[in-house]
Amino acid sequence: MKDTACIAIDLGATSGRVILAKMKHGGLEMEILNRFPNVIKEIDGRCYWDIYSLFNSIKEGLNMAASRQIAIDSIGVDTWGVDFVCVRPDGSFVSLPRAYRDPYTEGVPEQYFRHIPREEVYRLTGIQFMNFNSLFQLYAMRLEGSIDIDGVRSILFMPDAISYLLTGKEVCEYTILSTSQLMNPETCRIEERLLEPLHIPVEKFPPVVMPGRIIGNLRADVAAEIGLSAIPVVAVAGHDTASAVAAVPASGRNFAYLSSGTWSLMGIESEKPIVTDEAYRMNFTNEGGIDGTTRFLKNITGLWLLEQCLKVW
Repeated sequence: MKDTACIAIDLGATSGRVILAKMKHGGLEMEILNRFPNVIKEIDGRCYWDIYSLFNSIKEGLNMAASRQIAIDSIGVDTWGVDFVCVRPDGSFVSLPRAYRDPYTEGVPEQYFRHIPREEVYRLTGIQFMNFNSLFQLYAMRLEGSIDIDGVRSILFMPDAISYLLTGKEVCEYTILSTSQLMNPETCRIEERLLEPLHIPVEKFPPVVMPGRIIGNLRADVAAEIGLSAIPVVAVAGHDTASAVAAVPASGRNFAYLSSGTWSLMGIESEKPIVTDEAYRMNFTNEGGIDGTTRFLKNITGLWLLEQCLKVW
C-alpha cells in the first residue's frame, strides 16, 4: 500500500484540532498540528460561533503541514451537529452561525407541532426531540424575524461551511444532514413537508453527498496563503460522532459504543433505521453513518458540566 498523508479537521463544541494522519506500512500514525479553543460568543443577547476565528486556526494548522513540506493527499472536516450558516447570493455569510446553546429555541418545538404533530415529525425523521435541532432553530429564526429567506442563496451545516471556505463548493453531507431533523432516514433526502411551516424551499439546501465524495480542491487564494497545492477536500462523515463510530475498533456487527465529548452518545450501529413506537416513546435517534449504516443512539449529558466547572475554576 502506498504511504498516504491526510489532514483531519475535527471541530468540537469547546475545541478544535488539525490532525496529520499518515498511513504507513498498514498502520495509522496521528499527530496534532494545532489545537485551539472554540468559544461561544454572545452578541446583543444572542449566542454565536466565531467561524472566522475557527477558519484562521485551521489555516494555521495547514500552514504547519506546509512548512514541513509534507505531501498532503486530502483534507476532511467533521464538526458537531445541527448548527448552520446562511449564505448570501454574493457568497458571503449572512452572519455568524447561531450556537445551539442559544435559548432562542426554548418552547419552539411545541409551536412547530401545531403545524405537524410531534408523532408525525418522528415518523418522518426518526430523530430524537431536542429543542436545538436544526428544524426548530430554523423555525425560531422565522419567528424572531432573523432570517430573510429571499436573501439567502443556501444553507450550509457546519462541516459543509468549513469545506465551502476551503473550496468555494457547496454540498450537504449526508451524516451531518441526518442530525438536523429535516432528513427522511429511508430516502436519505430532506423531507420537504417539514420545510413548509418554515417557508423555506428545499432548493436552499445544496445537493446531498455521501461520505467519500470529493467536494473540490483548495481555493487558489487559500492554497497560496497557507503554502499548499490544490489539495482535494473530501466529504468525510461530517458529523463528528459518525466519524468516531466509523473508527470503533470492533470486529463484527454486534457492538455498542459510547462516544464521549461535550455530549456523550451511546448506541449501536444498525443496517436500517429503527423508527418504531417504542423508539419514539424512548426518544432514541437514528443518525446517518458511513456505508449506508444508521447510528441508533441516545444523547447523554457528557463533559459539558466539567467544561463549565473548569471555565469557572
